[in-house]
Amino acid sequence: MSVARLFVVLYWAWVASEVLLQLFTRTSRSKGEVKDRGSLLLLLSVIFGSIWAAMSYRDVHRSTMLRGLHGLGTAALVLLVVGLTIRWTAIITLGRSFSTNVAIHPTQIVHKTGLFRWVRHPSYTGMLLIFAAIGLSQGNWVSLAIMLAFPTAALIYRIQVEEMALTEAFGEEYVEYTRATKRLLPGIY
Repeated sequence: MSVARLFVVLYWAWVASEVLLQLFTRTSRSKGEVKDRGSLLLLLSVIFGSIWAAMSYRDVHRSTMLRGLHGLGTAALVLLVVGLTIRWTAIITLGRSFSTNVAIHPTQIVHKTGLFRWVRHPSYTGMLLIFAAIGLSQGNWVSLAIMLAFPTAALIYRIQVEEMALTEAFGEEYVEYTRATKRLLPGIY
């Protein structure tokens, strides 16, 4: 299987996994305290719009990125695999605590092990790598910028909403955790 074909297969596996997460992990108000503040709708709109814009731009403005570099597709594939691995590992680690909308479950705890030992939001770190992979696969700088700028801004808002809900639910335990770990990038942010 070629690198390009494998990228497409994994891209659609990611899309399918995100649809399934929306269908099966969204918390209803009867099962937990929903504190989403519109962040899910914003995030989904921005992601969908950014993918559409990046691919549309690519269709009109062909490759401008490192012309002739054969490793570009491989680099995009590696980013996609790493991003998927991080995102899916974080979701599996959270188990029943994971929800696509911001919600606090009665049995929820602050996770501090595995990937959560290094960053507070590893599933979003994985998403950012996935977005970078999609942008890189388009072969031009504008598409890459679209895929990084707009989803990152939406994720930062989402993180703020989540952290307010987690601080309210877990108090000083979560505040101490925020002092010990960065949000998305170990030791940086």
